[in-house]
Amino acid sequence: MDFDFSDDQQSLRDAVRRWVDKGYTFERRRGIVAGGGFDRAAYNELAELGLTALTVPEAHGGLGQGPVDAMVALEELGRGIVLEPLAQAFIASSVLSQYAPQAVQADWLPRIASGEALVVLAQQERKARYRLDVCEAKAAPAQSGHALTAIKSIVPAGDQADTFLVPAQLDGAIALFLVERSAPGVATRGYVTQDGSRAAEVQLADAPATLVATDGLAALALAVDTGIAGVCAEAVGVMDQAVSLTVDYMNQRKQFGVVIASFQALRHRVADMKMQLELARSMSYYASLKLNAPADERRRAIARAKVQLGHSMRFVGQQSVQLHGGIGVTDEYIGSHYFKKLTQLEMTYGDTLHHLGEVSARMQDTAGVFA
Repeated sequence: MDFDFSDDQQSLRDAVRRWVDKGYTFERRRGIVAGGGFDRAAYNELAELGLTALTVPEAHGGLGQGPVDAMVALEELGRGIVLEPLAQAFIASSVLSQYAPQAVQADWLPRIASGEALVVLAQQERKARYRLDVCEAKAAPAQSGHALTAIKSIVPAGDQADTFLVPAQLDGAIALFLVERSAPGVATRGYVTQDGSRAAEVQLADAPATLVATDGLAALALAVDTGIAGVCAEAVGVMDQAVSLTVDYMNQRKQFGVVIASFQALRHRVADMKMQLELARSMSYYASLKLNAPADERRRAIARAKVQLGHSMRFVGQQSVQLHGGIGVTDEYIGSHYFKKLTQLEMTYGDTLHHLGEVSARMQDTAGVFA
């Protein structure tokens, strides 16, 4: 299989990398964290680069690119541990373009492409424990369409977003809806997460909503799988930079009069970090390439990728901290922020143990078919 990137994808990577290096410095990031973990100006800059339009169909003002292009962009944003949730634009455009009625697509996709509307997925509930079929949110018919009552947790930039993609029970099954943050009955409570980004608790009380899909579980599975593929891509960028930071530090830090990079035992640990990074990179490619596969095949691939990425993220993050010593956990040093980011990504959309269970269950289902 040809894993070479096209010239357009290489140009995309270079453009995003230049923006990260010049426009999203560690000092700017620290200021954004201090200001609450989200900067609309930075998100608008991503839109100006064309990244919010990347996977929006051309018919709705987008660039019509695919999952691999999204992966390339997110890898580079991971290198800069960018806080603004670009992956949410990919999730929303994917779900709306495949499941929403044409009128809803025409209303929302151009605004997502331009960056005017930040649409985020609000699916997590406290009792769900990563399960998509556990949903206590309720929807009921109303004069304006539908009304939703729900409490959703850890919604990315939830108190800053313009609109939410919300799963809720409708006539005994899960459906998917759009709810605007400015609508009556919507309340948010924002907070800064461990990695410095922003999230919120979102409470809906008979909030007016637009129906996206009656087959909400299938649409939600696509949304989460797209999000996991995004997590994998972002994590590769984070780990890549964490390895580089560790190598640079080891080439400068001296012990017994020599740089610690000359110690064979430490060099072996860096080699193990690099191996885990490359395993993660391969599985990130696998996840992105399988996003357009049939649902069962896609879900198996995504779960397998998340398991490997979980192992790799934990190993690379912990080894980086240990090889740095005490400085590796100080807030003033950028390396600690890469460790925090990896720790949070490992738990996003299901931790490693959850997806290991998913892989095991799907293997048993496959074995049953051929028994």
